[in-house]
Order: sequence, then C-alpha cells, then structure tokens
Amino acid sequence: MECGRQVANFGAGPAKLPRSVLLEAQKELVDYKGLGISVLEMSHRTADFTKILSTAESLLRELLNIPENYKVIFLQGGGSGQFSAVPLNLIGLKEGRHADYVVTGAWSAKAAKEAEKYAKVNIVHPKLGAYTNIPDPSTWNLNPNASYVYYCANETVHGVEFDFVPDVKGAVLVCDMSSNFLSRPVDVSKFGVIFAGAQKNVGCAGVTVVIVREDLLGFALKECPVVLDYKTQATNGSLYNTPPCYSIYIMGLVLEWIKNNGGAAAMDKLSLIKSRMIYDIIDKSNGFYVCPVEKKNRSRMNVPFRIGSIKGDEALEKKFLEKAVELNMISLKGHRSVGGIRASLYNAVTVEDVQKLATFMRSFMQMHQS
Repeated sequence: MECGRQVANFGAGPAKLPRSVLLEAQKELVDYKGLGISVLEMSHRTADFTKILSTAESLLRELLNIPENYKVIFLQGGGSGQFSAVPLNLIGLKEGRHADYVVTGAWSAKAAKEAEKYAKVNIVHPKLGAYTNIPDPSTWNLNPNASYVYYCANETVHGVEFDFVPDVKGAVLVCDMSSNFLSRPVDVSKFGVIFAGAQKNVGCAGVTVVIVREDLLGFALKECPVVLDYKTQATNGSLYNTPPCYSIYIMGLVLEWIKNNGGAAAMDKLSLIKSRMIYDIIDKSNGFYVCPVEKKNRSRMNVPFRIGSIKGDEALEKKFLEKAVELNMISLKGHRSVGGIRASLYNAVTVEDVQKLATFMRSFMQMHQS
C-alpha cells in the first residue's frame, strides 16, 4: 500500500531508507519468502536466518573489497558500545595500556572519555577551541607505545569529515565510520578495526558492523563483557547470543540496493553532488547562511549551518524549520548541543530531495535577506 504523504527526511540517524527497500520489507513482513512467518519471529539458529546473515556479510565483503584476513561481525550496542569494546579488545596489545585518540568532534570526544576507563589516553593534538577543522596530521604527537590510534571519519554533530586515511606509521588504526560508511570506497587493509552503526547509510537502528583484522583477536581484557569480545563473536559467526535479526535483514536489503546502484564509488559521486548543492548556496549567500567548518574538512554527509550570522538568528531559524515542515522536509534541526540547522545527506537521500531543499533555501534567503 502506498503511503500518502511523501517527505524528504534529512534526519541524522536513524535516517532515510531507500523506498524500494521499505516496500520490499513491507511485502515480506508477514510472510518471508513463503515460509509463513516474519523475519521478526524467525529463530536465529535456522538455515533461513543463516542465509540472511551470510548474504549481508558477503555483500559487505564485495562492496568494500574486504580482505580474507578480516572478520565481519554484527553486534548490538551501537557506536557507543564500540567506544567501550575498542579499548577492551585492543588495549592489551601492548603492556603499557596506551591509546592515541584524534578528537575532532562530539563522538570522538565521547569515545576518548570512555576509553579513559581502561587506557591511558593521549589526545594527539592540542585541544580544539571549536570543532571546525581537522588538525594537520604532521602536527600530531603519536605515542609509539600506543596499542592503537583512533579517529572518527565523520562527525555528525559538527559536520567535520576526513577525506583521507591518516598515516599512523604502522600503528593499529581504528575508525568509527558510523556516519559515512559505504558512502565512498575504503581501503580496508589500512585499518585494524572499522566499526559502523547501520542507521545512517546502510540500514536501520539496532545493528553495528565491526570489521576486525584477525591478528587482533584474542587480546580482550579479562573484564571485557563476553558480548563485546571480538574473538568470541567472530568464532561464533555473530551468533554467540541472539543478534539483531531484523536489523541485519534490513541491512542486507540496503546493501543489495547499494550494489544495484553502482556500489560505494557511485554513492561517493552522488554524495559530492548533493553536498556541493547545499554548500554552494551557503557560500554564495553573503553571510545569510553560515557553515562554521573549514572548507577542506566539510562533511559530505552532514551539513551544519546557521542563519543570519555565525551565531544564528534563532527566530529566523525557527521560521526556517517550520516552513520546511510545511513543505514536507523534516528533521533539519541542528543537534541540541550546537543548535542551528543540519541537513544530513546519507546514501538514501536523493538528488531530488536535496534539490527541493536547495530551492527552499534560495527562496527563504530572498524573502528574509536584508
């Protein structure tokens, strides 16, 4: 059954899913492939679910060209769960329990704070006054005794994105890719661990993908909860405990959609087109729209901006959000910690959605610019 109201969803996560995926899930909800049951009520120990799980893994391996010496596991607990799991699994790689963190926004800051419970954390650059840029890697003070180096590829709150993989001189590199996962090709072999919550680019909330190099398994601290132990989960094929079955199923459908639409390279091209559309309006607005992030570090995924000035005119921003909703554009409010506006342009957000937002931004500016 077709939904009556069509909206452009610019939410930061959980985020828009491809319409074809939603329709497929709707069709299969009550009776999955003639089995007479839903995936929601299917045992995770059945051959049918094993097929769903292995299909999701093989699609991921294909789309990211994941080398054979990496395990792919599907966990619960979101990115925040991995803020704990990473140090619990990796800090034991070296005796000193040191870890290097690059802090470029709210999420890497939270990860570093959580790691302090288990590790001696070194922030590799002076504390930033504002999260508007990525400090030059040549200035980073990497600790040669660190068990790993951690960074967040894209900061959803502040709209800061790495467009490069840091050179960490052979250290174990860990990356939170939750918000730009599969939005561009990635050389997985440069990383020790990659993790990503699915609910932005590759599915719905509930499942977190962890890609871990095999030689890093088996070093978990004795106090590591068993459900967060990479080796236990990898050995059991993500079935040590009941996995988030339906979320894995939805992710499989989204991965199929990404594959059918040209893979990570095609997603990257579209991401550039979509984000440039919005940044161009901001940059040509004579200060009516202001993005605080340095141009070279701007995110293709999350575009934060203020209206009226760098500090924002709250009355104007409120008007902007209200009018956007009237025009069926939702979830454009900035994160509560920074305010303003934020447009999230994940894989399922279409060029047409972004054109609609761009047209509205132009007309709103013409109406209110003094």
